[in-house]
Amino acid sequence: MPSVIENLPPLTWTNGEGVAEWPTPDRLILTAAAGTDWTNDALGGPQQHAATSLGFVPTQDFTLSARVRVHPPRSTFDAAVLAVWGDKDHWAKLCFEFSPQGQAMVVSVVTNGYSDDCNSTIVTADHVFLRLAKLGSGWAFHSSADGRTWDFVRVFRVPFDGPVNVGFLAQAPMGDTCVAEFDTIEYSTTVPADLRNGE
Repeated sequence: MPSVIENLPPLTWTNGEGVAEWPTPDRLILTAAAGTDWTNDALGGPQQHAATSLGFVPTQDFTLSARVRVHPPRSTFDAAVLAVWGDKDHWAKLCFEFSPQGQAMVVSVVTNGYSDDCNSTIVTADHVFLRLAKLGSGWAFHSSADGRTWDFVRVFRVPFDGPVNVGFLAQAPMGDTCVAEFDTIEYSTTVPADLRNGE
């Protein structure tokens, strides 16, 4: 399978092979199966890790960003996702997700044993730019309407001793499928100097 862009490391699946298409070298389409998600219910419900992400293991600080879309029709909690995966108890995801109220929005989830789930910006366009960054032992999530000015979503740690896989995911917890599209993908080893000033 080719890399998304020239300087992106080779990509591998975290949880069995998923469905991926590469219409052009800089455009990735992932199709989620019905009922696939990652969640460690903070209220004690069953864990769900049936989704699989396509990513790489970082060896240095970096940023990874993409313009993301979900093909209609949409179902509740379906999402195109940038994801960080250590194991079933240590992971995080930044989602372009569909809410129970029928709104597309930026949602972030950080899991250290249990999932800390936070809704952020409502998105009225058919797309949004998402970005994740690794900065030493920490991670940061941002979103953007235009891919130039970035809104801070959260900063966090994933206390996992082993390697983590960072990349792309589609989820369809409530629906029959989710087709998630990623383009304008950028990978850089230059990280923001200030996480909250729009860089």
